[in-house]
Amino acid sequence: RLYQIPFGMPNCEDESEARTLYLVGDFSAPAEFFVTLGVFSFLYSMAALVLYLRFHSLYAENTKLPFTDFCVTVCFAFFWLVAAAAWGKGLSDVKAATRPSALIAAMAVCQADGVLCNAGTTPAMGLANISVVR
Repeated sequence: RLYQIPFGMPNCEDESEARTLYLVGDFSAPAEFFVTLGVFSFLYSMAALVLYLRFHSLYAENTKLPFTDFCVTVCFAFFWLVAAAAWGKGLSDVKAATRPSALIAAMAVCQADGVLCNAGTTPAMGLANISVVR
C-alpha cells in the first residue's frame, strides 16, 4: 500500500514549507497471498505430522487417506509456486515504484532549471530478494 506513504519534498521557493509526495501503487495482494499460503502450509504440515505420529495405524489402514494427503500436498506445491511468482512480480513492482530515479522524476521541484537532485544511496533490497527465492 505505497499510496499511504508520504514523502516530505522541500520547496526551494519557500524554505519553511514542504510539499508532500505520495507514492503510487498497492502491491499488498501478492504479499498477503504469499504469507497466507505460508501460514496454511505450516498449519497443514503440523496437522499431518500429528496424523503421522499419533495416528499412524489409522493412516496405514485407510487407503484413501494417503492419496488425499498426496493430493493436498500437490495442491499446496502448485499454489506455492503461484504465490512465489506473484510475490516476485509484486516485489519487482515495488522496486520500480520506489526507485530513486522514479521518485526524483515525480518531484516537481527537481524539474526546475538549475536544480540538481541526487538520491544519495540506493535502497538495500537483498532480504526482499531472498524472500522470493525461498
